[in-house]
Amino acid sequence: MIYSMTGYASATREVVADGATTNGGTGSRIGVSVELRTMNSRFLDLNFRMPEDVRATEPQLREMLINKLSRSKVDIRINLNRVEQTANAGALNHDALSQLATLERAVLDIFPDAERIRTGEILRWPGVLAESNVSPETLREAVLACGKQAIADLIDVRAREGAALGNVLINNVTEMEAIVARITPLVPELIARYQQKIVERLQDALSIATSEGATGTSVPREEIVERIRQEVTMYGIRIDIAEELQRLTAHLTETRHVLQKGGKVGKRLDFMMQELNREANTLGSKAAAKELADASMTLKLLIEQMREQVQNLE
Repeated sequence: MIYSMTGYASATREVVADGATTNGGTGSRIGVSVELRTMNSRFLDLNFRMPEDVRATEPQLREMLINKLSRSKVDIRINLNRVEQTANAGALNHDALSQLATLERAVLDIFPDAERIRTGEILRWPGVLAESNVSPETLREAVLACGKQAIADLIDVRAREGAALGNVLINNVTEMEAIVARITPLVPELIARYQQKIVERLQDALSIATSEGATGTSVPREEIVERIRQEVTMYGIRIDIAEELQRLTAHLTETRHVLQKGGKVGKRLDFMMQELNREANTLGSKAAAKELADASMTLKLLIEQMREQVQNLE
């Protein structure tokens, strides 16, 4: 199985604050959410955004991600949202009110002209509204549980996208193999045809020069023709693409093997794309016929499509 480097997953959980009932009665609850977004990267790059209340969970979350991912830029966002519940939510803390009233009287005794505390200010005073607090341990457990679930979901998402990309790449490999299989039997005939065309043109040129008395040389005509044939043969060797086709076949076979084997294939496939592109370019530079030039162009287009997809694989 191969994996994409792009994906998104999230997990949420609601924890009951200390002192709150578990059946939806009184008190407050904390909504915990963990979001994971991954993008292409040559290495594993983890970026955390979380409240300080749960900062202690970062090392464990980091270890979880390192154990599951090898490459990607990963954005980890953790949110905490308080959810107030039913009748007693936000009830007044009378002890805190009494203490605040005592403090106000003491201040007014010294500064009788000072303004009295307004209702809004009283309600915003820390501790006036009764709250049930979630213990750090409860929050930590909730964040880690959400993180574990989000990571599992992320792996599933990346696996599904990786499978789709793998099918696209296999189809490209199949198409390229068909092109190589189609042009391989044509190569000897195309080279021979091109050599014959050059021979005929050179012989025509030699005949014209001889008839006009422009040879200006004592070399027998047979030797000139033989030298022409040798040069044409050497040129045929230079434009022979049999080795390039053999290497293309070998690289395509290896690429298919890597895709079928699965795992962390991104870097290996990126190297294979370089090798395939090198052979396709050489094939184009040696192309002595339109059929070979067209095949080279199609191969390079398919390789470029594959290269773009490979950049998304872990």
